[in-house]
Amino acid sequence: MASTEPFSPIANGRLPASAVASGTAQVVETTDVHLAAVNLRKSYRKGHLEIPVLRGVDLEVRRGEFLSIIGQSGSGKSTLLHLLATLDAPDTGEIYFQGNRIDNLEPAGRDVLRNRYFGMIFQFYHLLPELTTLENVLSPLMIGHGVWSYLRNRREMIRQATALIESVGLSHRLNHKPRELSGGEMQRAAIARALIANPVMLLADEPTGNLDGTTGEEIMQVLRSLNRDQNVTIVMVTHDDAIAGQADRVIKLREGRVELGG
Repeated sequence: MASTEPFSPIANGRLPASAVASGTAQVVETTDVHLAAVNLRKSYRKGHLEIPVLRGVDLEVRRGEFLSIIGQSGSGKSTLLHLLATLDAPDTGEIYFQGNRIDNLEPAGRDVLRNRYFGMIFQFYHLLPELTTLENVLSPLMIGHGVWSYLRNRREMIRQATALIESVGLSHRLNHKPRELSGGEMQRAAIARALIANPVMLLADEPTGNLDGTTGEEIMQVLRSLNRDQNVTIVMVTHDDAIAGQADRVIKLREGRVELGG
C-alpha cells in the first residue's frame, strides 16, 4: 500500500530512480522541482472506440513558478491537470510531488494531498450553494480537521478565513451565498477556499474561462500577486494565449503531446 505520510522534498535533488531508469526523465540537479510528470499516457473509451488523449507527456514544475499549459479544446490540457491533481489516474507513466510518487496513492493518500498540499480552482467555481462565502472558504478545514478539532479551533479558523477573503477583495461578501455573487466574486471566493489550508501549489483549470475580459484580468492579478508575494506555485490550464502569456513559462499541448516548452 502506498504511504500516506507527509510528502518529503526530493532527496539529493533527484527524481526517484525508477523514473530515471526508464530513460524518459532527466536527473534534476536541484531541490526546486515540486511536481514532475514522466511519460503520461491516457485514453478514454467510447463504446468500442479507444480515444487517446495524452500520448506521452513529460514536464517539471519548479518551486515558486507560474506555469501555463495551453492548447485548443481536445489537446489534453484539462486531462493533464486532473492527472497532476490525482483526480484521475494515467494509463501509464508516473507523477511525483516533492520526490514522492503520487499517481499510485491509495484514496486516503490522495485526499491528504489535495486537502493539505494542493489548492484547486475550477472554471465553474463549485461553491456549495447553501453556504455563505465564509462557510465555503472554511469547508476544507472542516473536512480536513474533523468536527471536534474544527469546533475547538473555530475562532482561529474563522479569523484566518476572514483575512483570506479580505485579501481577495470580498470582505463585503462574507455572509452572501453564491447566488448573490457575480462570476468574478464567485471565482475570488473559490481562490480563497483553495488557499485556506496554505497549500504549496495551486492547480487552476480555466480560472478565467467563464468571465468577461475585465473580470478575468482582475482574477489574473490576484493569481500573479499570490505567486509573486506569497511564492505560491501555480499550474494553470487555459486556451487563451493572452492569459497564458502572463505566466513565467508556457507549455503548449497539441494532440496529447508537448509541442512547446516542457
